[in-house]
Amino acid sequence: MHIEGASALVTGAASGLGEATARALARHGVDVIGVDLPSAVERAGSAPDREAGVRLVAADVADEEQVRAAVGVAAPGSLRVVVNCAGIAPARRIVSSRGAHDLETFRRAIEVNLVGTFNVMRLAAEAMAQNEPDEQGQRGLIVNTASVAAFEGQIGQIAYAASKGGVAAMTIAAARDLAQHGIRVNTIAPGIVDTPMLASLGEEVNASLAATVPFPHRLGRPEEFARLVLSIAELDYLNGETIRLDGALRMAPR
Repeated sequence: MHIEGASALVTGAASGLGEATARALARHGVDVIGVDLPSAVERAGSAPDREAGVRLVAADVADEEQVRAAVGVAAPGSLRVVVNCAGIAPARRIVSSRGAHDLETFRRAIEVNLVGTFNVMRLAAEAMAQNEPDEQGQRGLIVNTASVAAFEGQIGQIAYAASKGGVAAMTIAAARDLAQHGIRVNTIAPGIVDTPMLASLGEEVNASLAATVPFPHRLGRPEEFARLVLSIAELDYLNGETIRLDGALRMAPR
C-alpha cells in the first residue's frame, strides 16, 4: 500500500514503540497524528528533536469522544494507517501476600490494552471506510500491538496476558469484518524490547533479560518494530496475521 502523503494515527506515540513508529512513518512522508495521555504529550512536546511531521494529540484511547477528536485531526479521506501501541503492564499475582489480585487493576489493563485498542480500531475504520480505494481496492491498514505474553504469560502477568491475548484474538475477526471495506488488520507481538520503561530496571536486569533470547542475544529495538510496521504496509497480501518479533523467545514461567 502506498503511504507517502497519507495520514497515520499512532497511539502511545510519546515514547517507546509508538514514538519509533511515528518517527519512521513521518520519515516516509506520512502526516502522523501521535496520540498519548496529556501528561505524556506535555513531557514529549518540548523535546528539541521532535520529528517533523508528527503532531502529538492528548487523548485516552479508551475514551470515545477523545479518540473521535483525534481521528478527526486527519484531513478527510487521508487516514490510511493506524498503529495501536498504547498500553500498560501491571504486575500482580492472582493471590499473593497482599491477598487476592485487586479487580480494578485487572479491569484497567483490559480497559486500556484491549478496549482501548478496539475503540481506536473501530473509530479509525469508520473513517477509513470512506476513503477512495487505491488500485488494489485498499482503503487502509490497522496494526495492533499484542505481546509474547499473549501466548506465554509469566507469573504476575495475568492481567497483561489476558488483555494482550484479547488483542491477538481480535486480529482475524477484525480482518474478516473489515475486508469488505478494503482495510487490512495485522498484529505484532513483540518480545523484550528496549524501551524507556525497561531501561528503568537497570543494566543488570536488562543484560539478564537479553541472555534469555535465543538469537540474537539482545533486547529488541523500537526501530525494528517500526520497520515491521512499514513492511506490513508494503505487503498488501499480509492480512489477519499476528507476527511475533522476539528473537525466537518463549517466555519461562518467571
